[in-house]
Amino acid sequence: MRDPDAQAQPSQPRPHHLPYATRPGSRFPPGASVQADGVNFCVFCRHATHVELLLYDSDESVQPLQVVALDREENRTFYFWHVFVVGLVAGCRYTWRVSGPHGVPQMSDEAVSRKELLDSYARAVSDRLYDRMQASLADAPGNPSLRAIVTEPLGASDDHADVRTLDDAIVYELHVGGFTRDASSGVRHPGTFAGLIEKIPYLVELGVTHVELLPVMAFDEADLPASAAARGLRNYWGYSTHSFFSPHPRYCVEPARAPQEFRACVDALHAAGILVLLDVVFNHTSEAGMNGPVIHFKAFANEIFYLLDPADARRYRDYTGCGNTVNCNHPLVSAFILRALEYWVRDIGVDGFRFDLASVFARGGQGELMATPPLPWAMEASPVLARVPLIAEAWDAAGLYHVGAFPGMAWAEWNGRYRDVIRRFVRGEPGLIGQVCTCMAGSADLFQDDGRLPANSINFVTCHDGFTLFDLVSHDTKHNEANGEGNRDGSNDNLSWNGGVEGETSDPAIVALRLKQARNFMAILLLSQGVPMLLAGDEILRTQRGNNNAFCQDNECSWMNWRLADDARAMLHFVRDLIALRKRHACLRRRRFLTGRPENGHMQPDVAWHGERLNEPAWNDPGARFVAFTLAGHARGDAMLHILLNMNDDSRDAAIPLFDADATHNAWRRVVDTSSGFARAPDTAERERERCRIDARSIVVLESCRS
Repeated sequence: MRDPDAQAQPSQPRPHHLPYATRPGSRFPPGASVQADGVNFCVFCRHATHVELLLYDSDESVQPLQVVALDREENRTFYFWHVFVVGLVAGCRYTWRVSGPHGVPQMSDEAVSRKELLDSYARAVSDRLYDRMQASLADAPGNPSLRAIVTEPLGASDDHADVRTLDDAIVYELHVGGFTRDASSGVRHPGTFAGLIEKIPYLVELGVTHVELLPVMAFDEADLPASAAARGLRNYWGYSTHSFFSPHPRYCVEPARAPQEFRACVDALHAAGILVLLDVVFNHTSEAGMNGPVIHFKAFANEIFYLLDPADARRYRDYTGCGNTVNCNHPLVSAFILRALEYWVRDIGVDGFRFDLASVFARGGQGELMATPPLPWAMEASPVLARVPLIAEAWDAAGLYHVGAFPGMAWAEWNGRYRDVIRRFVRGEPGLIGQVCTCMAGSADLFQDDGRLPANSINFVTCHDGFTLFDLVSHDTKHNEANGEGNRDGSNDNLSWNGGVEGETSDPAIVALRLKQARNFMAILLLSQGVPMLLAGDEILRTQRGNNNAFCQDNECSWMNWRLADDARAMLHFVRDLIALRKRHACLRRRRFLTGRPENGHMQPDVAWHGERLNEPAWNDPGARFVAFTLAGHARGDAMLHILLNMNDDSRDAAIPLFDADATHNAWRRVVDTSSGFARAPDTAERERERCRIDARSIVVLESCRS
């Protein structure tokens, strides 16, 4: 991997060539393409009557070094405008200007024609001069536009000879900036892809197999409510994409080398055995609604790219809560999305995607629900994307909810029902035994009927959106005052429990209870069939002090603090050991749904369910808070696991299975106990006999062994 400190500066256009000679160019491929003797530029604009390409020699340049006017006869093929600039090299910054009947609601066509537009296929972008507010005005002073940067081609990655699945995955959701931005990270380039590379040994030691990166496609940091902007906050999470082919410039040491820097990060993670999933946002863009900025799509293809209100074309249909909705199933838009995704896999080397508000993909041109939407199926049919996991956040902001029924064949889904059931159970709600067992067994009721598998369920208790794990056990209500919206933002339905005191406390009993509850959540997650997803920092008890919507908190509220207190260090060891336990036992990662059922008092293959007495689970007891189950070894001779979950306020004494006289294993040893706070290796485990005592609000795991 190349050292970012040693990277050469990108080549700049050479002023002595001015004016650059031009040729008609080609409509293939879209965007800017570096060739041996210059650069080909191409942009799609259906209604354009006049198009100009503006070339700049740096991010700070106020005036273009050359304006290239395109001729309608020579530089236009169908709806594509193109030109080849002879002698131009990588490093040049550029924008477009387009005249024509744009249909942008808040501006006249003449005003739009003065706007400098970002290439929607840009591989790297500069936001040095960008001003979101000015970009929203018809007569903005200065030049507030984003600029594309001409970059050298990467060439295809060779990391995708095989099919990547989630069968054995342990996913770790992290924010590239926040992971190393705190001074305690000790990295040379905080908040960047290079900084993440320095922390790979931590990820390896933790044991995760995949990182799921919050949006790394270039986004608008100024897209947030005015009240938050007035506090000097910025869009931190990144769900406001403007450049779907470019890594975010702020995550780069040298933004002009954005593709190279991010590919170096992906390569380094691969070298460590960790795969890379991207959280991507194709349901809306940073151009927002009627009063949002004009960046590109509004001027290039407003009526194609967005869903518009047929009764008033000035209004954008909003199924995302973000001002606009991408018209995903229009053939040209679907092609754009597929090209973008294939680029990140083929050229950058990423290993899959999680799609924000993916139910938007099931909406047609009028916002209607489509029975067979083309886009999700086209992704699965792509020769490039068919080899990598596709994960849906299977709902949108306007009521579509597809958990267990997302259109397509192999799509995995964020299992929001799993999150809610497990939160309710651990905080102490009774009568949930059947639901808890269904969730821990892989949610067959959601996925099995259409041929999908346990790995289609992405299980999680926490994610970036909502409480962190420690806040989940420390707060009954949200505390979002720092966001500037009077604590009105964020969900009010958190299914959390503070243990008796809201927020910080020095009461040792409540502190101990919270730590145990955090271990309970983590144990259930890692003992469930399906794919576990951890939120970065939960393993060290990261807190946002009750803020459950920290989308605008690019500060210590959201950043990873690498100075570990004793409790955080103990939690980290516990999580590492749990992950090691999951990897050690294939019975926790079954490819097919569990099928075993108790018959005549004997345990059948796969699983047996129990209450405090063997083979007597309290399925229909409205007061039940205890359940146990035994998982058979995945293969002959493998160890069995007996898992006991007690969410009662008192301890319980439960029977444990006996072994046949000729059994390979004839004893149980306690390898996990959330009450004591350990997850131990087999050679140091305690032995159990016929019964097992489980403390109040605790989980115990027994592993079979030879006596």
